[in-house]
Amino acid sequence: MLSYVWQLLIDTSFSWVRMFAALGLSMLIGLAVGIYAAINSRAEKLIIPIVDILQTLPILAFFPFVIYIIVATIPGYIGINAAVVFLIITSMLWNIIFGVYEAVRTLPKEYIELADLYGMSPMQRLAKIYVPASMPKVVEQSTLSWAIGLFYLVTSEIFSTSRANYAVKHGIGVALTNLAVSGNFAEYAAGIAIFILFVIATRLLFFAPLERYFNRFNENVQKPSTAYVAKRMLHRLNVHMPLIHIKRRRAAIPLYAHARTKKENAPSSAKKSKAIYVYALLAAVALIAVFTSKTILHYEAVVLLSLILSFARVWLAFLAIVVVAVPISIYLLFVSKRPGWYVLLIQIIASIPATILLPLIVMALRNSPMHNELVAFSIFFLSGIWYVIFGILSQRSYIPQNILEVKKIFGIKGILAWKKIYIYAILPGLLTGAVTGIAAEWNASIVAEYFTTTAIGNGAVITSVSIGIGKLLDTSLDSGNMLLMGIALINLTVMIILINRFVWKRFYEKIEKVYK
Repeated sequence: MLSYVWQLLIDTSFSWVRMFAALGLSMLIGLAVGIYAAINSRAEKLIIPIVDILQTLPILAFFPFVIYIIVATIPGYIGINAAVVFLIITSMLWNIIFGVYEAVRTLPKEYIELADLYGMSPMQRLAKIYVPASMPKVVEQSTLSWAIGLFYLVTSEIFSTSRANYAVKHGIGVALTNLAVSGNFAEYAAGIAIFILFVIATRLLFFAPLERYFNRFNENVQKPSTAYVAKRMLHRLNVHMPLIHIKRRRAAIPLYAHARTKKENAPSSAKKSKAIYVYALLAAVALIAVFTSKTILHYEAVVLLSLILSFARVWLAFLAIVVVAVPISIYLLFVSKRPGWYVLLIQIIASIPATILLPLIVMALRNSPMHNELVAFSIFFLSGIWYVIFGILSQRSYIPQNILEVKKIFGIKGILAWKKIYIYAILPGLLTGAVTGIAAEWNASIVAEYFTTTAIGNGAVITSVSIGIGKLLDTSLDSGNMLLMGIALINLTVMIILINRFVWKRFYEKIEKVYK
């Protein structure tokens, strides 16, 4: 057992080195890209939509690039680790970019006026204003990025071992999966305990001191009003996909775009006509391409069926998440006298990725009817619930104290308190948690619907649903069918764009009316 524990410590240390390397690079890239998008309007129009699309794609979308470019360019073990770090970055980076963008866009105008007055150079502005203003957001978003990265750390390491030439020698994700599938449950339990200890130590010794240090800046910076936040979010929903990540300590609605008047937003009739012609032309080209190719038509039918079934799984899990997350969050916001301890406990639990627990879930449900569907449901549930809980909890600082005083004075409780106070108070956080939680579920589909390991044989299948978009992405990648994988990714992206534009946007508009 001691030798196993020592080996697990080594494996976890290697994984943590990859995590910190990915986090450091994500911070640097996030600062550069986020600041540039915030201070350059032309860059903003290009960067924000691209980043928004990239964060919707499952990590498998980047895997062919990793294999064909990184591993081929940097051969050997260094290349393999570089590939894993790159895959982790694809899960960590996007919300850091948006956090930096938000921080710079919401700087008080007095800061810029002083910079102009004293004739500060671009480098001086960067060092004295933009970077210091962005760091609280970078640290805040990094805690979330770390939790997301842990999920994809395991996925990256496991997929890196799907072919012998790309195997990582040390990694806690691969080690725990192989131990569980092989039946070494004592060592598996020891690995889980070590993993949790590393998570707690990282939270207390790394992120907590960083938050205390950099959050001092926030005390001296004017915060935007809730109305201004909502207005900017609604404008963004008119232009881009709002697949944002939650902010655990601030308002749930992010600030990704300029607030403009309706007159400025309203395009001219000429621009509308031009846009319609462009869209019609693109649609015609796409239809011709589809219907002139039997292969593409067949692939499209398979993809649509897979997408429909995955859609049903994702939303069924989300309904269960709402049933569980809303009462827990309301208890912590309005009832509990020690919410800080519970929040810390939830943050620690949320940092344990569902992929680490997947082998255990598979073993626990192996004799159940509809075994594979229950496993998929469990992974979807665990992947999305934390986003909803923390999205709601982020509303804490935006709940007016006079409402709570009225509740106490008049003794409002029970169903009346739920109908008149609790539900209205958590609506913005619930909506943002829904957007981010469902996005996390879609990303988790590549594991929930199809999961393999090298512990038994060569790429043994642990769990597999009959059909689903996550499974389709996995199997098309394994078989080298890049055309099928590309069609699946395009359909998934288009579906998410349409839902965000025509569903979430309208919900945000209704919530804005409620708060007016």
